[in-house]
Amino acid sequence: MVVPELRAWRAARPRLARLARAARPRLQRAVGAVKEQVRQVAQAAAGRVPRSARSRNAQFTAVAATTGLALAAAVVTAAGPWDSSGQRTAERDRAVALEHAGGTDHGRRSGTSRTSGTSDTSAGGPRPAPSAVPVLVGLGEGGNQVKSASDGSALAGLLDPLLADPALGTRHSAAVVDVATGERLYGRGADDALTPASTTKIATAVAALSALGADHRLTTRAALEPDTGEVILVGGGDPTLTARKDAHGWASLRTLADATAAALTRRGLHEVTLSYDTTLFAGPELHPIGVNENLAPVSALMADEARTDGSTSGPAPRAGEPAAEAARAFGRLLSAHGIRVSAPGPSKATGRAETLATVSSPPLSDLVERMLTNSDNDIAEALARQTAAATGGRADFAGGADAIAAQLKKLGLPITGASFHDGSGLNRADRLTAGLLTALLLKAADPAHPELRPVLTGLPVAGFTGTLAGRYTSDGAAGVVRAKTGTLTGVNALAGTAVDQDGHLLAFAFLAEGTTSPDTAQSALDRTATTLASCGCG
Repeated sequence: MVVPELRAWRAARPRLARLARAARPRLQRAVGAVKEQVRQVAQAAAGRVPRSARSRNAQFTAVAATTGLALAAAVVTAAGPWDSSGQRTAERDRAVALEHAGGTDHGRRSGTSRTSGTSDTSAGGPRPAPSAVPVLVGLGEGGNQVKSASDGSALAGLLDPLLADPALGTRHSAAVVDVATGERLYGRGADDALTPASTTKIATAVAALSALGADHRLTTRAALEPDTGEVILVGGGDPTLTARKDAHGWASLRTLADATAAALTRRGLHEVTLSYDTTLFAGPELHPIGVNENLAPVSALMADEARTDGSTSGPAPRAGEPAAEAARAFGRLLSAHGIRVSAPGPSKATGRAETLATVSSPPLSDLVERMLTNSDNDIAEALARQTAAATGGRADFAGGADAIAAQLKKLGLPITGASFHDGSGLNRADRLTAGLLTALLLKAADPAHPELRPVLTGLPVAGFTGTLAGRYTSDGAAGVVRAKTGTLTGVNALAGTAVDQDGHLLAFAFLAEGTTSPDTAQSALDRTATTLASCGCG
């Protein structure tokens, strides 16, 4: 699939190459300064750190300071453009102000970060990595500069003992592949299907993007049934629709109400019957796990994911009837414009209904990034249903799961043993293999599939963003590992990418079942990913 983004990327590439050449001297000076700071810190700490730990700590610090700078370049070079100009917005900002720290914070500019304050870092965490300059330099004119890992034999000696840690439970599955070549460098039960938890969202993202396209938007509309005075709020399956005053770029229920009220006033209508239409989605709204703060009832119409506590991510109390709650909020907004409305009830817009106003979500690429960065279950379940609707399936839990599997099979991915039952991974009956997860990441890095790029750019960055913001802050892997987490009772998983010490871009997946302590299992997986990143295994 070729999207307009790719054509724009090709057109912009000569200009970016010129910018890269111009930026290269400043980058070299910056890296030199960082290395000198690393040397000074290492010398200062030498007297306080046991001799056995000094070499390892210095190595990890150097990896975080220098390899971390190259991470964005490696990912972009392997994966292609991030947006229509070849960079994410945060990267463009960084290119304008080279002397300041920048880097990608998935969703921060859209109000999706877990941090409610104005700081761009978690408490005690590192500053965002200055990634724009390496991105520009890495693109250059030399073509693909990601190194191929020539020999993966050293990985077994490093990873086998770590994966044998009792903290990782009774069953394990692991795979590591070289993104540049697609070669599997390490496998341990890589084709065994285990419970994937939230790493399922990687599959959901690939399926949705391949079925709908990265530029697809979800539209919510207000429609007027002729001669009845009935205004119907028609849900478009957009879980990011917001009723907050500051929409931060997401579709705004307030904007929709403003435009609807204006349209009604022009028609001389000042009193209407208000209804809502959720028929885009089908089947039961409640996930098999039941009422749960990790997921609202799945509806084609909701505002702010039916959260009742003002939060934007993570577990939260939810309204039991998301569509009715959104319609009531819409009614209050109309009333503020002098439109009298009835108490809302369910309905279905007919083909004769006249659209009064619409609002649309950001591109699907943004929704996928927010889903992966924050492990957003509401977006995941909506995208599973959207995938089903786009491919002629029934937009319910089963139909969404079937559509995901069908899309992955269509892409030629190894789905043997995989079993999908939802889009979020909350269903314990889901099964994936480490081999499939790494294959999904490879497909997202394939230049032939630029529409899948958000699968890579949406992965949380270790020590900086989303579900990894509070992890890897002191072990040297911050900014080097990017991964989707997965946690259920007795299940822990991690799947993503890492740049090793020799500059090889690796995709990995680690699944563990039968774990007894989520914290110790999480730490064991973090150590495994850190070891992978600090390895000079080529």
